[in-house]
Amino acid sequence: MILKLKKEAGIPAFFNKDILFIDFKTIKLDRVLTNLFIKMYADGYSVTSAFKKEFTMNSLKQILSELEKQNEVIGASDNPDGVDDWLRSSLLEFANRGNVIKEHVSSLKPLHLLSFRVLNSKYCRDYRTSDQLYLMLRHNPEIMEGLSKYLSKGFDKHSGELVVGEDLDVDTIGILRITRPLKERKNLNSEVVEIPKPFLVQQAELFNDDIKRLLLYKTKIPRTVFIDYLRILCGFHLAIYTMKVVCLLPKMVEAGTRQINDDWSMVVDLTDDLDSPVSFYACKDIERIENTVNKYIRSTFMLHAIQQYKKCNIDEALRVLKEENNNSDAYYRVKLEVIENTLPGRDEKEFDKLDFAEMLSLFSEEDYFNKLIHVYEKSIVANRVYKYFPEFIDCVSMKNSPSMLIADSRSRKHPRRGVLGSKLLETLVQLLVLKQKEDGSYETHSLSIEDLASEISNRYGLIINGVHEERFANADVETNAAFKVNMDAFKNKLRQIGFYTDMSDACILQKIRPRYKLDE
Repeated sequence: MILKLKKEAGIPAFFNKDILFIDFKTIKLDRVLTNLFIKMYADGYSVTSAFKKEFTMNSLKQILSELEKQNEVIGASDNPDGVDDWLRSSLLEFANRGNVIKEHVSSLKPLHLLSFRVLNSKYCRDYRTSDQLYLMLRHNPEIMEGLSKYLSKGFDKHSGELVVGEDLDVDTIGILRITRPLKERKNLNSEVVEIPKPFLVQQAELFNDDIKRLLLYKTKIPRTVFIDYLRILCGFHLAIYTMKVVCLLPKMVEAGTRQINDDWSMVVDLTDDLDSPVSFYACKDIERIENTVNKYIRSTFMLHAIQQYKKCNIDEALRVLKEENNNSDAYYRVKLEVIENTLPGRDEKEFDKLDFAEMLSLFSEEDYFNKLIHVYEKSIVANRVYKYFPEFIDCVSMKNSPSMLIADSRSRKHPRRGVLGSKLLETLVQLLVLKQKEDGSYETHSLSIEDLASEISNRYGLIINGVHEERFANADVETNAAFKVNMDAFKNKLRQIGFYTDMSDACILQKIRPRYKLDE
């Protein structure tokens, strides 16, 4: 039974910024990027647009009309259908696209840092997902500054004017022209959410290193390709970061410290065959992650209770929970009494005091701490987290798209499993062919199939060939055969996206060739 409690009961919101900023809900990555651009532009502050009405197709056409009068745009009035098609297909994101009644402009596509200037907030919610990305990026200010500079190309932030002569595509130029008359201001008087250091520091550093590698290609690849790679990387790292937090936090609680062995890994199926031998392991890994959510929920509530009581940071809360927490403390007893006092005396339609007593009857009488945590676990707050976690992971994993980390056949026979979509694989390969030289600079180099699979495993925890992995050290013949099939499929997928060509049976010639090279 789900415990529906009133506000005065004191059930905490499932949000601990020291662990994870995200509120698990259905989100869209393009909108996450747009909200991230706001934080990058305004140094973490919120902004208020001078345009007080809702942005619509008509209001944007009116902006183009005014720009035409100023000779900044030519031919808009003579080609209204073309303008409409251009806005719809190339520049704008919509909520409920195609629905005549419910369709609304949400924002401009995240092609430039100023895209946020056309934004209808209520249709562009990301439930703090952009905050999580921002705190990860802010961990390395130099890289965030480099990314911000690239995304701002064609605009001088200090003067507020456009920079003439920049080599930009027509869509980005269109965004710059449309947003030029639109102004915004920082909400300096509003309360700024204190953004802590990333909970998983090494994972944040890995994300920043990938962004750093991507920036090395800023003059080598088209801007649209760069933005697409950026979107894929943001979703990819959000997915891995979240899954790692869910799996590792209960282990940290048990150990009493964040300093534990990061043994997270996930088998990915490259075969595109729902019944392939390796799909079994890929499905089991996703199932294992999902089955850990309950432990994650409990661990979060336990740490929240300690932090509320002791007014301490997350590391101290982990230590206290392990070493000196008093389960019979009167503080927890009072918390339970407050919750109980908000319940009805006896009501068959509601969770009442009798139900409450029965729910806690299995605990020892003075084990107030575990009773309290159990109540939190059975609350509607926890139920929502459990319900929406798979949906959130599906969104950031770009499920069933060319950029997917997770695939789903929508059948019980073939449940969700880890994969590497062609676009995601392309993005990762393009980063992994970069090698740092002794002077600190980078160069592109060729990789063997085996080296690439090992690098993906060592760097991201994604297992393509488990033969040499510790997890599968005692694997049987069938398991090894399954991974051989997966490696063959891996080779075929690389061939399909143009990174690999069979030149000879000689292993020395079977190399990955990068699409974009730094020395070109």
